[in-house]
Amino acid sequence: MMPLAHAGASMLAAFLASLVESVEALTVVLAVGTVRGWRSALTGTGLGIVSLLILIVVLGPALARVPLGDLQFVVGVMLILFGLRWLRKAILRASGVIALHDEAAAFASASETLRDSGARRTGLDLIAVATAYKTVMLEGLEVVFIVIAVGAAGGLLGPASFGAAMALAIVIALGLIIHRPIARLPENTLKFAVGILLSAFGTFWTGEGIGATWPGGDWSILVLIAAFFAVASTTIVWCRSQRQKPTRPTFSR
Repeated sequence: MMPLAHAGASMLAAFLASLVESVEALTVVLAVGTVRGWRSALTGTGLGIVSLLILIVVLGPALARVPLGDLQFVVGVMLILFGLRWLRKAILRASGVIALHDEAAAFASASETLRDSGARRTGLDLIAVATAYKTVMLEGLEVVFIVIAVGAAGGLLGPASFGAAMALAIVIALGLIIHRPIARLPENTLKFAVGILLSAFGTFWTGEGIGATWPGGDWSILVLIAAFFAVASTTIVWCRSQRQKPTRPTFSR
């Protein structure tokens, strides 16, 4: 029987990661459609989604042939690195060290770049198709990695794929309804959550890969999630306190 803790956490990680990346991709696709034409934007988007689905279909079963212990170790280490990258950026943004991501500003920047790319064509615009395709692929590859890594290492490809597909469907529906960037999404909070989930999964799979026995078995993933959350939250508080400390003036003789 599939561990409930793993299934729920893997679905949540894939959902949140897909939600963040889909929103970022939607911003560029909206800019492409507005500036260069919707036919070309949707064509590039469709080609990108199909390419990502092919990657999942091909790579998922292929990874299943790798010995489970080796797969868990390799995937675990990669998930730790991947998750800590998301978590590090989220911590720096939450503590005010770097600016929060602004979808409205990203939309304006992408629109300006597309306007400078040449005159808009009446037929299929190759610049627009290529821009939409590249954006969907770049943003989607991170989601594909998460879905395949979590799914292949723990036999959870179904829940992870379902979570990613659900997030993609929500973002597509919102894009069709509002026709503007989703600027109010708490993106940094979502990235913070994804970073914690991926880091916890990575730690668990790495331990499984080297033959470690986790106390509490599969439910220890929840303890790892709580531990990463506590450390990350404490780090944010510490970073904020360091930024608020007054700097001492230095005098040269």
